[in-house]
Amino acid sequence: MSNRIFNFNPGPSTLPLSVLEQVQAEFLDYQGTGMSITEISHRSKQFDDVVNRAVARVKRLLGLSDDYTVMFLQGGATMQFAQVPMNLCAGKTPAYIDTGTWSTKAIKDAKTLGLNPTVVASSEDKNFSYIPKDFTVPADAAYLHITSNNTIKGTQYHSFPETPDGVPLIADMSSDILSKPFDAAPFGYIYAGAQKNLGPAGTVMAIIRADMLERVPDDLPLMLKYTTQAAKNSMANTPSCFAIYVVELVLQWLEETIGGLDKIQELNQKKAKVVYDAIDNSGGFYSGAAALEDRSLMNVTFRIANPDLEAKFVAEAAEQGLGGLKGHRSVGGCRASIYNAMPMAGVEKLAEFMAEFAKANG
Repeated sequence: MSNRIFNFNPGPSTLPLSVLEQVQAEFLDYQGTGMSITEISHRSKQFDDVVNRAVARVKRLLGLSDDYTVMFLQGGATMQFAQVPMNLCAGKTPAYIDTGTWSTKAIKDAKTLGLNPTVVASSEDKNFSYIPKDFTVPADAAYLHITSNNTIKGTQYHSFPETPDGVPLIADMSSDILSKPFDAAPFGYIYAGAQKNLGPAGTVMAIIRADMLERVPDDLPLMLKYTTQAAKNSMANTPSCFAIYVVELVLQWLEETIGGLDKIQELNQKKAKVVYDAIDNSGGFYSGAAALEDRSLMNVTFRIANPDLEAKFVAEAAEQGLGGLKGHRSVGGCRASIYNAMPMAGVEKLAEFMAEFAKANG
């Protein structure tokens, strides 16, 4: 489609073209029902099959055991900042690592709930440009919460922290879920807003281990309990049907077209190298915003030596069909979000434009 741009927006973000075409093709008549997926009952066999396929694909992609339940929740990942401590503290003090905006907000919500969370490490001293690596997690902590990838600062965990026995990892993986293989065993709970690497906005994919469900207190309101949706296959109330349907198609694309997490990791590494090489080989015209060892494979953040050129860069890139390159309003600069669905052609065109812009404005 000639009018499609390369969409580098951080979220809602680009989706696989083949998925969008399938949505378009069956939007008015989903699998012979004579109805759109947005019209069929969430209690129908057709939608039940959508959810079950999505759950099965997540479990296969991550190699999850039967100890894990996959749920689709509402309220966005930001809602999870409060739900996690409400459900999973079990009378203990939660621990957090602060790597920027989203983890900072999660910590704030735990404080609002009166839980006095322990911040075991923070990268605030260097403007959240790195991932802390030297810290101690209390042996009696309820859990250790991390944000696996930081969309605003462009940092990412390339290995996950170890915790004392009995202290589960909990992760906000909104912006890098299913971008690489990892061992899920240390994680008691994982959550991810769909609109970055999974599908459209409107649902949160959550993965919870059985022992975490045992922590959920009885005195929480019904729809704030993880046990409520876990027991009802995400359909205790009407879920975000369209978003879940598209997520299942993206999961199918990832599993069957791409070939799984090893393949997507290889592709993501190659894509990121193209953009980072364009930065590092620019003779100082561009500079990366994140520490080298912690650079994100999902969100490449960078500055131009002359910051007055950044607005021009973003505008001229858009004219070339390269959209969404403006940095987050809180930090400025430029940012290329290169999630799973960004094709190699997109990053190659971006790198070519970066070189041409540097030559013309250097």
